[in-house]
Amino acid sequence: MSALGRVVRAGVTRRRVQTLVMALTSLMAVTASVVAAGLLVASRAPFDHAMAAQRGAQLTAQFDGTKASAARLTATARTSGVTAAAGPFRTLTLNVRTASASGALPEGVTLPPLTVVGRADQGGPVDRLGLVTGRWATRPGEIVLAYGGVPLQPGARLEVSGLPGRPMLTVVGLARSVTGSAEAWVTPAQAKALSVRGAGPTYQMLYRFGDASTDAQISAHRTAIGAAVPKGALTGTLSCLTVRRQATANAMAFVPFVAAFGILGLAMSVLVIGIVVSGAVGAATWRIGVLKSLGFTPGHIVRAYVAQALVPAAAGCVLGVVLGNLLAQPALAETDRVYGGASSSIPWWIDVVVPATALVLVAGAALGPALRAGRLRTVEAITLGRAPGAGRGRRVRRLVGRLPLPRAVSLGLAHPFARPARSLTTAAAVGLAAVTVTFGTGLALTLGSVQSSRELNAAAPVVVSTAGGHGRPGAQVVHVGADAKRADPAKVTAVLRQQQDTRRFYGTATAQVHASGITGRTEVTAYRGDASWAAPRMVSGSWLTGPGQAVVTTRFLHAAQLRVGDTLALSTTGRSTSVRIVGEAFFTENQGMEVLTPAATLTALGLDAAPSQYFLQPARGVSLGSYLTALNSALDPTGAVASAADTGKSGVIVAMDGLIAILTGMLVVVAGLGVLNTVVLDTRERVRDLGVMKAVGMTPRQVLAMVITSVAGVGLLAGVVGVPLGVALHHFVTPLMGHAIGMNLPGSVIAVYHSPVLFPLALGGIVVATAGALLPAGWAARADTATTLRTE
Repeated sequence: MSALGRVVRAGVTRRRVQTLVMALTSLMAVTASVVAAGLLVASRAPFDHAMAAQRGAQLTAQFDGTKASAARLTATARTSGVTAAAGPFRTLTLNVRTASASGALPEGVTLPPLTVVGRADQGGPVDRLGLVTGRWATRPGEIVLAYGGVPLQPGARLEVSGLPGRPMLTVVGLARSVTGSAEAWVTPAQAKALSVRGAGPTYQMLYRFGDASTDAQISAHRTAIGAAVPKGALTGTLSCLTVRRQATANAMAFVPFVAAFGILGLAMSVLVIGIVVSGAVGAATWRIGVLKSLGFTPGHIVRAYVAQALVPAAAGCVLGVVLGNLLAQPALAETDRVYGGASSSIPWWIDVVVPATALVLVAGAALGPALRAGRLRTVEAITLGRAPGAGRGRRVRRLVGRLPLPRAVSLGLAHPFARPARSLTTAAAVGLAAVTVTFGTGLALTLGSVQSSRELNAAAPVVVSTAGGHGRPGAQVVHVGADAKRADPAKVTAVLRQQQDTRRFYGTATAQVHASGITGRTEVTAYRGDASWAAPRMVSGSWLTGPGQAVVTTRFLHAAQLRVGDTLALSTTGRSTSVRIVGEAFFTENQGMEVLTPAATLTALGLDAAPSQYFLQPARGVSLGSYLTALNSALDPTGAVASAADTGKSGVIVAMDGLIAILTGMLVVVAGLGVLNTVVLDTRERVRDLGVMKAVGMTPRQVLAMVITSVAGVGLLAGVVGVPLGVALHHFVTPLMGHAIGMNLPGSVIAVYHSPVLFPLALGGIVVATAGALLPAGWAARADTATTLRTE
């Protein structure tokens, strides 16, 4: 090993605390950066690969066949910007029930309506369907189901209700469409045969474009296609970008806050490594002079100190890459499941670029102090004392000494002014820790608020099912067999009104209809009674106050290209009605693609508006257990069942909370170690002064107080400055998390900082600084007076 190598190895092994600090700060920065960059790229890869391999539809369009003929729709393939098109395919909605048992579904189960498309084959220029099992439908009476939808296997038989003769269909295969263009496929002839007589046809067209990477580009193509057909013929569209956002929402929600932690980690790395290397240069001035006297050039000195920073940083980078890949896997697993591909992994180039960038920053942070070491003159370096200049900080010490404070405390408060540059960088590190803790606390509070309000009806503690069973709020309860009976909603309502311990309640009914601007079916939840007390959190507008109104999510508004105040047309077979969107709400149930409306809307569509579930709030002070017992006793004659609501917990939010805790803890530990390193350097530089103070009567307890006070003031100021910066960072990042999943977050889940939270956070800087100073302060207090006086 060369002489330079031995110097580097000695520096790394001798200064173990500094080595640990540099390794941990690099580990933290690289871990967060790898997770953020990896999720941003890798979460989209399965979808993008599937889109390319299957030539997925970048725009799925639905047309009213009474306003545009099949030939007219075929001509839209020549619209400017269209590079490939498939269709028109006849589209219809079928009501089916199982005519044979298959898997977990017995015979006689009524299934949700299926959106069925008539296609001659699974190939074509757009949306090439991937057969998962079985074969394609080629004869009458055969149907292929979308993989991951209805849990049926090839061989299962379905009975179509609502048509003469109740036609039978046999499942012959399961196929996957990358953009979910349909829930089932039959032959074109079969689709025509299954159409309701007298009803106008509905057609589907699938398009690919030369440029479709942004919402604006796809919107422009949609407008051009709509202009190529008669007005009103284009009834709904589905963008591939909308599908991708829904498929990658869980993973993409991680990216904004993990990226923020990565930036904080990189900033912390630059600061702490600058502190460590600068301190190492200051503490080894005599050693630098000796090395120069032995023939080391300024270039050797610079390379030695930069290398002493790069060696532990490189080790931290390697561990950070490994840890980052591990932490990213839970978020990527959901995307893998959706597209059925091999397990996703972070691209190799991210595992190279991120640590390389971190090492460049580390080298830059170490270069300044290293250059200063290289410029030291040999004689000057050997003879230069370690103690700060005699006049530095003396004026401040005199001013602070006049305050009515113990002498040990006043000396501690004045000490930062003896090394102002070092004190400022230490304050910046503690301030970043305060920013991190404030930011992490706010994220945890926001996610807790989202966890409690993401499901519809989550604020109702009791749910009553009229179908003789129960489930969590918003869940569909399926009953099969001849004995399954539905309780009379009128009798259930009467019983609920008679319960003196019931404070308030409302009922809901659900149906699936066609919504203008949306392809396929749309879930509608209809409310009967005042549900404002359990309504989802509003982003804008207002909750339902009367008939003819609707509330939807941001994601629905974007998909339908509507705004609050616009009119939404809802239709079912032979009936239609319009509702005005009066509010934008936040909820994630059914991917946030539900329409919330009064029960009168279903009545206008000729659908059953009788509640299938009721949501109740007991009176104040009433025990939930005793309330449920009495309520079920009263409901027993009706056949309805009451149970405690259980909204469950989102595994994604739990994973986010865990990752936030890990990253926050790592940054705080790094900041604390940075303070420890600074106090160690200060203590070693002042060791003889400490001996003098002990010799003239300073007790160990006073020494401890002086050392801790020297950083506590810095910590207090850093905390006071860091908290508002952390709040600002939280208010900037959390809306980005919502945008990543296609949602706007309500103001109530962002404004989570209140006085009981802010006051402890403001003291966080003192806690971090004090914790970092405890070990060296304890050493200084225990040091023997005679030993410290002999130290040079």
